[in-house]
Amino acid sequence: MTKTFGIIANPDKYSVKNALLKVINWSISNRQHIVLTPKLEPLYSNQSNSIRVVSTEQDVIDQSDIVISIGGDGTMLWTAQLMTYVDSKPILGINSGRLGFLANTPFLEIEATLNEVLANRYKLDKRFFLEARHQSLGKRYALNEFLFSKKDSSAMVNIIAKYDGHLINKYWSDGLIVAGPTGSTAYNLSSGGPIVLPSTNVIIVTPINPHTLTTRPLVLPSNGKLEIIVEKQNNELLFSYDGEQLEIPEYPFEVEVTQSNVFVEIIELYQHSYFITLRNKLMWGRDSRES
Repeated sequence: MTKTFGIIANPDKYSVKNALLKVINWSISNRQHIVLTPKLEPLYSNQSNSIRVVSTEQDVIDQSDIVISIGGDGTMLWTAQLMTYVDSKPILGINSGRLGFLANTPFLEIEATLNEVLANRYKLDKRFFLEARHQSLGKRYALNEFLFSKKDSSAMVNIIAKYDGHLINKYWSDGLIVAGPTGSTAYNLSSGGPIVLPSTNVIIVTPINPHTLTTRPLVLPSNGKLEIIVEKQNNELLFSYDGEQLEIPEYPFEVEVTQSNVFVEIIELYQHSYFITLRNKLMWGRDSRES
């Protein structure tokens, strides 16, 4: 059965050439189709009728059966963001970056993984976005996290959090992370937040360097409404969603965060699991004395 694989990659950010060539060569050998954008053309010399160049990355997704994200987790997040505007397609993440919890197919396993995908021997891991609503900004989606952080001052900021109308805390900190389960291994993890299974229906609230030592990350059910309020203060703040930054347009800045109905599906081989990824990426169970 012939499939069309769309490729999303950022050659300016990651060294994607070798991985791209391996995908293209495999596709030609197996008589599969490739769709990509003009920015990737300089990376390969193959001339084949199976390669189609389209104008935009949205076109890549529209004309694909499966989308291959080549790069790191940043490219995976960008690919996921694109799918909030077009019909979602299954995503296969190939890691040419560093850590890679989302893009977890290593270079040496590309061909074997693609063979499994072609034979439909895989499962789909459904990941829901968090959704933030603001009166003038409208809706924003985050697969990893929303971030409220100071712009450039060394002083702490003040952020209020409420859940279903009840005050949680008035945070004095360098900022506040509101993460979904997929984002638990991102900025949340480096800030001391918990790791949760991606299938868990939760919202994680993690302060960044809180002024009060007893302030700890909080895990909330995602069926409630989390309200974040930033009042006017001496320090300017930024609002970010999966790394995309927005200037706060007005104060008080009030955002309501819930679990969205929008989701993406990530391809996972049957022999892989989230716990294997955790052990490999975080080097759990390894004794440095045995190396």
